[in-house]
Amino acid sequence: MTSPEYAAFYNDFAPAQIEHDLQGNMIDGINACVECCDHYVGQNRIALNWEGTDGSQTTLTFDELQQQAARFANILTKHGIGRGDRVAGLLPRIPELLVVILGTLRAGAVYQPLFTAFGSKAIADRLAGSEAKLIVTDTDNRPKLDDVANCPITLTLDGGQSGDIDFASAMAEQPDTFDPVMLQGDDLFLMMFTSGTTGPAKGVGVPLKALLSFASYMKYGIDLRPNDRFWNIADPGWAYGLYYAVIGPLLIGHATTFYQGQFDVDKIYELIAKHKITNFAGAPTAYRMIIAAGEDEASRIKGKLRVASSAGEPLNPEVMRWFGEHLDCPLYDHYGQTEVGMVLMNHHGLRHDVVPGTAGRPMPGYSLAVLDETGNECPVGEPGTLAVNCPQSPLFFFPGYKGREGQGWNGDYYLTGDSSVKNPDGSYSFVGRSDDLIKASGYRIGPFDVESCLIEHDAVLESAVIGKPDAERGQIVRAFVVLRDGFTSSDDLVKELQQKVRERLGAHAYPREITFLKDLPKTPSGKIQRFVLRNEP
Repeated sequence: MTSPEYAAFYNDFAPAQIEHDLQGNMIDGINACVECCDHYVGQNRIALNWEGTDGSQTTLTFDELQQQAARFANILTKHGIGRGDRVAGLLPRIPELLVVILGTLRAGAVYQPLFTAFGSKAIADRLAGSEAKLIVTDTDNRPKLDDVANCPITLTLDGGQSGDIDFASAMAEQPDTFDPVMLQGDDLFLMMFTSGTTGPAKGVGVPLKALLSFASYMKYGIDLRPNDRFWNIADPGWAYGLYYAVIGPLLIGHATTFYQGQFDVDKIYELIAKHKITNFAGAPTAYRMIIAAGEDEASRIKGKLRVASSAGEPLNPEVMRWFGEHLDCPLYDHYGQTEVGMVLMNHHGLRHDVVPGTAGRPMPGYSLAVLDETGNECPVGEPGTLAVNCPQSPLFFFPGYKGREGQGWNGDYYLTGDSSVKNPDGSYSFVGRSDDLIKASGYRIGPFDVESCLIEHDAVLESAVIGKPDAERGQIVRAFVVLRDGFTSSDDLVKELQQKVRERLGAHAYPREITFLKDLPKTPSGKIQRFVLRNEP
C-alpha cells in the first residue's frame, strides 16, 4: 500500500472523500451506531478483541455488537431516555463498555464517558454538568456514586446496591432489534469534559459531523489498514481513547483491542506479541516506560510493530530515535484536543518529511495558523498561539463549551491555548501551553525544547521544565528530572545537564535550578501537571 504525497493530497482534500463511505449523511439523517456497527454486519468481522486481567480472552463481532446495542437501546427507551439525553458510562475496558456506548448512540442519546480513576467529586460534577439521566457502572466503581446528589438511574453489572437495576437481567429482558434514531450532523452524540489548571471542568459537546474528522485521522494519521491488528491503549474515559480506540476504528470497520488491567512494560510486550499488534497508539508516558525497560527487553517485539503513534504531550526526538533504532518502528507525534480532535501530526498515511521534534503538518480538512497577542498571524519562526481557521477547516466540529459557547475564539479562529511555531517548510513545532512559556531576561523559552535536550542524557528518564519567578530576570528556567535506574543525583550531574543545554540551546535557556524527583506529577491520562511543579519549594 503506497501512501499519497502529502502536499497534493492536502490541497485536493474534500470531506466528500470521507463522507461517501458513510451509510447516512449529515443532512438527511445519520446514526453513529449504524456507521460504527450496522455498516459491517453480515461480513463476519470482529469488532472487539478483549483480554481480562486473568488472561481470559473473548471477541465480539459486529453482528453480536449490533444485537447487544439494540438491547441496551431498548432499556433506555423503557426508561424514557432517547434523542439528546445523556447516558454516562463508569466502566473499565470490558465488552459491556462497548455495548453501552453503541446502544446509547443507537437510541439517539448522547454518551458521556467517566474515567474509572475519578473520585466521587469529579464524577458528581460531570454528572451534574451533563444532566445525565442514566449511568452504567460495575460493583468496583458503584461506591463512588453513594455521595452523588440526585444520582441518575443506575444500572450495575453483577447486581449493585438496593435500587439499582441489574444490567444482565435488564439486557436479557429486551429484544435484540431496535430501529436506530436518525439525527443530523450538528446533533450531539458525545458529551466530554475537559479540565484546565483552574476552574471547573468545561463541557464539550461533540456533534455527529465529527465522524468525518475521526475517520480521516484513522486513515491518514494512524494509517489503519485492513490487515493491521490495532491497539490504542488510551482509556475510553478520555477523548483520545473514546475517539480513536472506540469510535474511530469501528467507524472504518476495523477491530479494536481492550485490555482490562493496568499497564506495565512487560504486559505491553506480552500483549503486542500475543495479539500480533502491528499498529499501536498511546501517550508518551508509555513510550518512555518502554525505553526505561532497556534494549534487551525491546528485542521481544522488535520488528513486530509497523507503526506507532503518540498523543497527549509533545514527543521528544530522542524517543522517536530510540524506537526507530531498537524496534524498527516509526513513532510519530500527533497533536489534538478534546475540543477539536486531532488536527496536527506527522502522518503515517501520507508521505512528507518528518523532522523529529516537530509536531508535523495539519491534517487534511484543517487550516492552522500561529497568532500573536493581537490576533494577527506571526511571522515564520515566531512563537504564538496555535489556532484553527474555522471557515477554512471543513472538518472542524467544535460547537463551543456547554454554557460558555463564546469562549476560546478570536473572530474566525479557534484558539487552542497552546504555543507553537510555524517552520519555513510548512510544518509546526510545539512550544508548550501558552501559560507555560518561559520569559527570562527578554528571551521566550519553550519548555519542550529544554525537556527534549535533557532527556537525551543517558541518566534522564523524564523531565519537566517551568519558569520560576526571579527578581532580576523575570523568570529563570527550573527543571525537574526523573533519573533512570542505576543513576543517582549529584552536583556533578547537575553541571553536566546544565552544560548540555547550554551547548544545544544557548546560555539563555539552561536550567539554573535542577530538582530530582522520583516521579513527575501527572493527570490520570498521563499529562505532566506543571502547575503542581510551580508550587514545589
